[in-house]
Amino acid sequence: MKPYGNQLNFKKKVSYESKKNSEKISIINIKFLHQIFDTINISLLVIIFTLFFLSFNSQRKWSNTYKNLSKTRAINNNLIDFISKIEEFYISELESINNYRKTRPEDLIYLDKLPEKKENLFQKNLSIFIVGFSDSKYQRGY
Repeated sequence: MKPYGNQLNFKKKVSYESKKNSEKISIINIKFLHQIFDTINISLLVIIFTLFFLSFNSQRKWSNTYKNLSKTRAINNNLIDFISKIEEFYISELESINNYRKTRPEDLIYLDKLPEKKENLFQKNLSIFIVGFSDSKYQRGY
């Protein structure tokens, strides 16, 4: 069997077309793989930014909560100081009760109640004016 020129040419043509088809398939596969990876990368970026903003928001809320807790702790410390000062005062008062003795009726001094004088406003002002002249508070001119 002698190979004819057309048969060899046909084999070359078929092998060349199969190579060309396989290259097209591999290029299509590569483009498809690139699209898949691009989609995965974009979805990862979207997830990362979403989680970043969620964490940023939660960090802001935690900072506000921590600030409020710090203020509450400061107020609580001030109250504790105030309570300790009050306790110290009451303890000193309780200790000082033993130092004082109770009074007896003989220790008390009774004063008579002084009668209240009812003065007229005019008479009071007139007496102040007269006293002012006698003290030379109101001096005469030339």
